[in-house]
Amino acid sequence: MYFAALLARTEDGWEASDTELDDVETLSDLAELAREASDDDTVIVYIEQEDAWFGIVRIEGEEDPRIYVSDGAAAARSSYGEILTREILGDDLDAELDELESLDLDGTEDGEPLADDAGHDDEPAGAAAEAVPSAPVGDVLVLADLGLSERELRALDSDALAVIADALGAAEVLEAVR
Repeated sequence: MYFAALLARTEDGWEASDTELDDVETLSDLAELAREASDDDTVIVYIEQEDAWFGIVRIEGEEDPRIYVSDGAAAARSSYGEILTREILGDDLDAELDELESLDLDGTEDGEPLADDAGHDDEPAGAAAEAVPSAPVGDVLVLADLGLSERELRALDSDALAVIADALGAAEVLEAVR
C-alpha cells in the first residue's frame, strides 16, 4: 500500500494535500501532477510504501525533478519506486540489466541440474531490484536548503514524512490532510 502527499510552497507558506497515484506511470506524469499543485514554486512529492521505503521528488518550475529514495532495492521492487530508481540510475541500471540478461544464467553453471525452472525469474523487475543497492540513492541534498541536511535525511526510516514536514515548517498543514 502506498501513501503519497504533496507539499507545495506558495506565497502564503506551505500547502499540503494527499494525492492519488493511480494515473502515474512515469516520472513525467508525477512531475505534471506536482506542477498542477503550484505553478513556479517548489513542490515536494513524498511517496512511501508501508515503511519499506520512501521517496522524495522535488520539482521547481520547469527544472528537472530532483529525486531521493531511502532504499533503492526495496523501491525497485515496487511500481512507483521503480519509476524513481530507474530515473536515478538510468543508463547504469539499464546496462546492468543488459549484462545480467546476456549471461543467460539458468542455475546450472555449477553443475546443478535444472529443476523445472524452480526459482527462475524471467522478470526484469527482479533483476532490476538486484542491480539496485539496498541503500539510499539519489540526491541526498534534495532538502538541504529547506532545513533537512544530508545526514538527517539519510537517518530517516519510519514516519519520515512527519520529520520532513517539521523541517520544512509544514507539519501543521500536513496534519490537517493526513
